[in-house]
Amino acid sequence: MRSIHQITGSDAHGFLQGLITNDLAKLTQGLVYTAMLTPQGKYLADFFVFERGGAIHIDASEQIAPGLIQRLNMYRLRADVQISQTDLAVRRGTGPSPEGALTDPRDPAMGWRLYGADGGDDGSDWDALRVAHCIPETGIELTPDTFILEAGFERLNGVDFRKGCYVGQEVTARMKHKTELRKGLATVQVEGAAPVGSDITAGGKAAGTLYTQSGGRGIAYLRFDRAVGPMEAADAKVRYTPE
Repeated sequence: MRSIHQITGSDAHGFLQGLITNDLAKLTQGLVYTAMLTPQGKYLADFFVFERGGAIHIDASEQIAPGLIQRLNMYRLRADVQISQTDLAVRRGTGPSPEGALTDPRDPAMGWRLYGADGGDDGSDWDALRVAHCIPETGIELTPDTFILEAGFERLNGVDFRKGCYVGQEVTARMKHKTELRKGLATVQVEGAAPVGSDITAGGKAAGTLYTQSGGRGIAYLRFDRAVGPMEAADAKVRYTPE
């Protein structure tokens, strides 16, 4: 379930622009995927942003929306910004997009999102799509310990490195300029099944964590230096083949 809030006021654009990982200038192109981070560069929330009727709208998981809005209000201070919940719902699908629908910017496979009175979806297998394209989900692969570049936010069009400062920007920029990430999310082959959050081991050493699984594949957070050869997660066998 999703919760959609609107941000209005003369300072709304600049206020949000200084807090999120993506550039609100992209709103002219459609839906924007972005995140808010802690000052230490770790994940607080991910959400979609769109404009309608002169207001900026935030589409976030109901699971994290209360904390997100509380954090936004904390930063609001004396800015001319008002934040309120709307009665909009979101419908999503992967088939032909209805009039007014916005393309999901994370990956073409994730289809479209339509904002209006009716919610729901067209019955697409979202877990299978997410696993196939390694797209993390709020509260599953995305947790308070997540660094967004390890979660693939650059590939998912969720971060802009030219937009200027935002909370957590310095840490994110440093990670961007590393020669390579040593840890991160990846799609793995899974034989058997394991509970979401199961530890992955390789040769008796910790190699990562297994999350969403579908059709013999899964999304895993891996230590790439250890994710070689056969691995195990609970009763499942796991194998990672870098692309």
